Amino acid sequence: MPQEKLILDGSRVAQDIKDRLYPRVERLAANGVVPCLATILVGDDPASATYVRMKGNACRRLGMESVRVDLGKDTTTEQLLETIRRLNEDPAVHGILLQHPVPHQIDERAAFDAIQPEKDVDGVTTLGYAQTAFGFADYPSCTPAAIIAILDYYKIPIEGKHAVVVGRSPILGKPVSAMLLNRNATVTVCHSKTKELDRIVGLGDIVVAAVGKPRFIQGGWLKEGAVVLDAGYNEGNVGDVDYEACLAKASAITPVPAGVGPVTIATLLKHTVDAAEKYGIAANES
Repeated sequence: MPQEKLILDGSRVAQDIKDRLYPRVERLAANGVVPCLATILVGDDPASATYVRMKGNACRRLGMESVRVDLGKDTTTEQLLETIRRLNEDPAVHGILLQHPVPHQIDERAAFDAIQPEKDVDGVTTLGYAQTAFGFADYPSCTPAAIIAILDYYKIPIEGKHAVVVGRSPILGKPVSAMLLNRNATVTVCHSKTKELDRIVGLGDIVVAAVGKPRFIQGGWLKEGAVVLDAGYNEGNVGDVDYEACLAKASAITPVPAGVGPVTIATLLKHTVDAAEKYGIAANES
């Protein structure tokens, strides 16, 4: 009898996270604090604008505040840093998100690291990455945290499993590798220079696709029964795995859309509420 496939429904996981946030937001409001996320969009990339709008709408549906800052595509690093400094100093803002990527003339790492650690709800600072690696980050990068949340929600074991992560970005591939390692998985990190990638992916009990290339991971690469988490989102609403081919081999898989993406946004909201609880009430009383 063919094995039943488990579709890892990110919308369901995200709703569970948000359901637990509603009473927390209400308690904060009773104390005169409305959790507030500030989003910064530099330039006019339509996909980035869509992401920022989705995050703002998600805030409002939860009873949170959303402040959107739009900067022109010719913005300099110093102008962006000044915007971040202003938001750092605003006690009504509990979280700051700089939409990635930024235009080429901007020093993205300097901009990320200008975000006050207490407001780094997207887990993008160098300090935040270090804290994630050591296992005590308040706000780990949202997409890696979403991947772990999906595994936990569906009670998929991590300890003792071989996880193969395809991608090494500092806000996705590297931190999710650290988080899986901290949960006692054996982790192999692959990238564009990896030789025999198909063979290595085939060793994975858990495969995380975070390479940024549409339908890159092939079904024939997978071990029978692998758990596949697709963190990619590409033009045409497709992820980084060849979904239909991988579905045939996997025991569990995230779809695109409605997989990792909704949980990433819910995690961002959770981190913002966490920050409001930790710092907002104290600032309101001072």
